[in-house]
Amino acid sequence: MEGERLAKFLARAGVASRRDSERLIAAGRVVLNGAVVSHPAVLVGANDQVAVDGRPVAPKRTRLWLYHKPAGLVTTARDPEDRPTVFANLPKDLPRVISVGRLDINTEGLLLLTNDGELARFLEHPAQEFARTYRVRVNGRVDDSLIANLGRPQTIDGIRYRPAETAIDHRQGANCWLTITLREGKNREIKRLLARYDLRVTRLIRTGYGPFRLDSLARGAVAPAPVAPVSALRRRYAEHRGKTPNRSSAGYPPSSAAGRRSFSPSERP
Repeated sequence: MEGERLAKFLARAGVASRRDSERLIAAGRVVLNGAVVSHPAVLVGANDQVAVDGRPVAPKRTRLWLYHKPAGLVTTARDPEDRPTVFANLPKDLPRVISVGRLDINTEGLLLLTNDGELARFLEHPAQEFARTYRVRVNGRVDDSLIANLGRPQTIDGIRYRPAETAIDHRQGANCWLTITLREGKNREIKRLLARYDLRVTRLIRTGYGPFRLDSLARGAVAPAPVAPVSALRRRYAEHRGKTPNRSSAGYPPSSAAGRRSFSPSERP
């Protein structure tokens, strides 16, 4: 039988991450052709009907958006501390989306949003080495030796970090602005790397992710990803999946998408 594993299908449809899709299935919330499914490895064919919590999961075009995240928002659907979240502050007319990775509550700048969980996973995966570029304001002494040290692999508290491409932009008294590019983006990576050299991060802005740039996108605004970099991404994503890009998909990687933000337990892979 040809088809796609159910958990993967749900992730690619933007319902939830693959892991959270497995939880939805285990909880008996997923129905395939009228029957409740209990195993995530069940295959879904082109003519099969899938629903979650009684809501059909219908194939739609994969989409990608750029979001200028303000400081003060948590990148999660629900916060146990009841802090403001990214997803509660998105435009109401935006389809249900998940984020490509996270930004810390006080980190600003570019956050990619998509309706395709598998695309998000592809963009996040360290093996793809998509560059994450940040402007960083630090307090403390910055010199050429710091740049050289950050350009080497680091191990901090047993966690290994790849070299960080770093450049000094300009100084403002005791503060200094840096541009730092990462190829992996582990949790709080920049703050941990700089803390090792007694530098305190006082502002952190992500300005780029892979081929996408924040540029002049207003704080809190959402915009469709530009066609040219999306087209390049579509080809790379299709190669990753072992398929020929579908030219009818208007520059986006072919996939499925769900409706509005309605399924739980997670908005993020």
